[in-house]
Parts: sequence; C-alpha cells; structure tokens
Amino acid sequence: MRFDELVATSEAVGATRSRRAKVELLAGALRRLAPAEARAGVAHLSGELRPRQIGVGWATLRGLPPAGAAEPALTVAEVDAALERIGALRGPGSQAARREALAALVARATERERAFLVALIGGELRQGALEGVLVQALAAAIGAPEAAVRRAVMLRGDLGAVAEAALAGGPAALERFRIEVGRPLRPMLAAPAGGVEAAMARLGRAGAEWKLDGARVQIHRDGGDVRVFTRSLDDVTERVPELVEAALALPARAVVLDGEAIALRPDGRPEPFQVTAARFASRRRRRTVPLSPFAFDVLHADGEDVLDRPGAERAALLAEIAPEERRVPRVVVEDAAGAQAALDAALARGHEGIMLKALDAPYAAGRRGAGWLKVKPVHALDLVVLAAEWGHGRRRGRLSNLHLGARDPRTGGFVMLGRTFKGLTDEMLRWQTERLLALETGRDRHVVHVRPELVVEVAFDGIQASPRYPGGVALRFARVVRHRPDKPAAEADTIEAVLRTRGGAAPGPP
Repeated sequence: MRFDELVATSEAVGATRSRRAKVELLAGALRRLAPAEARAGVAHLSGELRPRQIGVGWATLRGLPPAGAAEPALTVAEVDAALERIGALRGPGSQAARREALAALVARATERERAFLVALIGGELRQGALEGVLVQALAAAIGAPEAAVRRAVMLRGDLGAVAEAALAGGPAALERFRIEVGRPLRPMLAAPAGGVEAAMARLGRAGAEWKLDGARVQIHRDGGDVRVFTRSLDDVTERVPELVEAALALPARAVVLDGEAIALRPDGRPEPFQVTAARFASRRRRRTVPLSPFAFDVLHADGEDVLDRPGAERAALLAEIAPEERRVPRVVVEDAAGAQAALDAALARGHEGIMLKALDAPYAAGRRGAGWLKVKPVHALDLVVLAAEWGHGRRRGRLSNLHLGARDPRTGGFVMLGRTFKGLTDEMLRWQTERLLALETGRDRHVVHVRPELVVEVAFDGIQASPRYPGGVALRFARVVRHRPDKPAAEADTIEAVLRTRGGAAPGPP
C-alpha cells in the first residue's frame, strides 16, 4: 500500500466526526494493506509508531529539511522499515545518524507525507482513530463479528498482530488466539463512578477492593519462568526481582495474575506514586525502595483460562493461589453504607479510594468494563489559563490544551501546574478559542500565550511532586469542569491552596 493512501485516510478520518464514516474509511484502508504491512498500518492509523520509541525528539523534527518528492512513491512497508532502522541506531554518533536517516526518508516524501511523519513521530497525530474504532473497522474489513475481533485483541494484546493474522487468514484466524502464559494481554479498565451511592445503585451487591496508588502489573508464571509486564505491556521483569520471587513462591505451576506493585513505608502506608515509579526505572534501588506485589485478579490458572468466569469465582480462586498478604484487601458489600466504610478504610491507610466490582462480571481485558467502577475523592481548584495549544484532528483550528497556573501572592504572578485538554466539549472549545485569542500576547510555534485573565474550574485526582514545573508540583488527571468568566484572576486559587490540597489529601497516621 502506498504511504500516501494511508496519509489520505488519516486526513479523511480526522475531518469527519461520524464514527460510522471513520469505520468505513479505516476498513477500506485495512483491506488495501498487505498482511505484512498490517502492524505498521494499524499503528500509524492510530497515531502511533510501531517501534514505540525511535530516539527522535522535537529538536530533530524542527531541523528536518523540506520534502523532496513531488509525487508519492513511498510504501507503508518502506516507511516502517526506515523508522525501525532509525530506532535501532545506538552508540556514539547515533543521534547524528538518526538525523541523517530521517532526512533521507523525508527526501523521498511529499510535503503531505512529511507533515504526517512529523506529527506521527512527535506524538501529535490525533485524528480520532482510537482502538475501538479500528476494531470495528477490522471486523468490517474481514467480515467478522466485532466481538470476535475484540476478544482476539484482548487475548493477544496487540491489535496489529490480530490484523496481520486476520488479513492473511480471514475470520477463522481469530479463533486461534488464546491466553499465552508469558505474553501479556491488555488489562481490564474501570469506569469512574460519581460516588458510592451511584456505584452501588448500578452494581448492587459488589466486591470492594482498595485502590492502591501503585503501578499496574501483570505477572505471568510458567513453572520456573516468570515475566512481569506493565499496564502498557512493557516487560520489566529484570527490574523487579522481588516480584519474581513472590510469584515463584505461589502454589501454582502456571498462572497469570493482575495486580499492583507499590512501594510501602515501614508502617505499611504507601510512598508517593513517584517513589514507586522511580523504583520501576531502576533495579539498583531495590534495597532502599523495595516493591510489594498485591494481586486482585487471576486470568489463567494451571492450564485453564478463567477470565470468562464471574468475578466472585475468580476472587475465590485467587484466594487459593495467593496468600492474604499478597492480595489487595477486599470485602463484599451489600449497600452504599458498606461501600462507604470500605472507602473510609482505604483512605485512612493512605490509598486512593476503592474499586467496586460486580460479582458476576467476567474479565473484559482491554476494555473499560461496566462491571468495574472506581470511587475516589475528587478535588477542584479555580486556576488561570496562561497559554493554550492548537488542537489536532477534530480539534484542529481550536485552542485546546490549556496551560494552567495558580496565583502566587508573593510575586503577583502565577505558578504553572500543568496542562490539560480533557473535559472540553465542542462548545467549550469554540468559546475558549475566541476568548483566548482576544487575550493573546504572543505565539511560540503551536502555543498561544495569553494575558492571565481567564479562570477555569479544574477537577483533579491529586497533587504530585514534579521538577518540571517551578512550583515543584503538578496536578494528576486534571480535567476542565467549566469556564469561570465571572471570576477575576485575582480570586483564583493560590499556590498555597494547591499545597494545602496536597497535604489535605495525604492520610493521617493509622
């Protein structure tokens, strides 16, 4: 398939808001891909690189020469191979070699292909081709039920690999996918709940588990071989020897567990999330920052896939496999009062909140299943917009990603706390674009700087330490609730209020 055809599909997908139209466009592109091109094609249509990192940053992208081709000639396979070679460059002189190799690729590209490559490599390609849409498109392309494609992706953990098999073997190829111990599958995700009452109204009797602020891990054991994978399916086995030891101590020969790994203080309370994250980055810190594994689900046990069993059955099986000290604390609650008690207990021990899980729900790997709901406190602040970035895809032409700041009464200025584009509706995007352009003071590439006058109410899950910002802290999972044009910037929250929120969210002694 010519690379230009894929680029044209991406542009067309980004230009329409109709999910049906997106599916039809993507299905047409998938049919034209050769099976060997499927992994790269699916990745690029998703706005991702197939080799996830190739060592090229914005400085290199800014210095790229103009496109060198008047007519399109590149194929998807050629572009993918070139990017893979660039990512494989290592050692002294590799940075210059990457620049040269990327310039050589651009020399064979048209201007439209060059623009696509820059956005793709820079992580700025957002055209609305999310995985759910691509799953529908693949089903349409091969004439298979969407549920069959979704299940194959769930079990394989890689939409590109499923597309390659399906384009070569048709719908029958989907039936060959099973859980393979040692190969990660995508984790089931939880949907947010408005609170314990809303959650229990949806679930009825449910399992309530502590929501640990750790790192999601999937642990695979096959005899004496153990592999540990992150939420993004990266293999981190070599960095977490204590998790390997814990898995080898379990009374099972073959098992796949879902859970969390977390750094705990001597009193059993959690360290800040950054401590856990830093520990994952370095095996050498094991002695000073050990990780503790806590399982909350089992997907495979001694030769049998169990993810289709009801949640209550899987919880009982997990209790047979993992000792209590290696399981996330769990109780079955009958009503909102019971769920609130479980939430209070988790918060009192310094954890994020609770997960409420339907007792009859299967494990919907790779999906945000309705059977899992997360409940945790939500904080809100009134912050000031300092700048905004132009959007991509369906947000093209709108100012989208907001740079947020808190007042600093000592200097009379503002302290940046992070950026967010979440929570914004089309109407909010339209309104804020007009308002912020009226406040514009200057531009820096795709960033529009503005007078600090527009206040927005921002909800977030917590405050974390961050050396990236001057205040030393940043918001976690920030999303815009509403604009506050009625509120002057002088009445926005201060950096001291932000730090008090951080302190107030931290638990007291047990």
